[in-house]
Amino acid sequence: MNKEIQNLISNLQDVLNGEPWYGNPVYTLLQEVNPTKVYIKPNDNSHSLIDLLYHMVTWAEFAQHRVEKKPITDMAAFEALDWRKIDPAIHTWQKGVAALQTAHNSIIAHLQIRKDIFLEEIVDYRAYNFRSMLNGLIQHNIYHLGQIAYLNKLLS
Repeated sequence: MNKEIQNLISNLQDVLNGEPWYGNPVYTLLQEVNPTKVYIKPNDNSHSLIDLLYHMVTWAEFAQHRVEKKPITDMAAFEALDWRKIDPAIHTWQKGVAALQTAHNSIIAHLQIRKDIFLEEIVDYRAYNFRSMLNGLIQHNIYHLGQIAYLNKLLS
């Protein structure tokens, strides 16, 4: 039985591309962003839209690799990606959105074949279980989406 996993998948899909209670879903808001403004920082101590997007990508990929049970050979290198230095020649808005979608699609596909007991397993490299990680990923997406929505309006 995977009733709890199906509920997590439904919540994740709703936040990403459904009709979440708080407003527009992730992919809709990301498509509304003007790609010419994504590298602008409102001040020296803030993040740009592209910083926030690639931060979301980092943690979606972390969750993806954990669900897929892929080993991380260099945790320090992975953690350095968290707030990575953005190179506009490499890190475009379109590539970031595609990477975010790919990671989430893989997570959902891998969860579809799991049973609820999987949620009790401890996540590699962490002290929490998959239930906590997946709920955290949903919350993380919502939190940073709010920042992106606000910053996008500020830059418009």
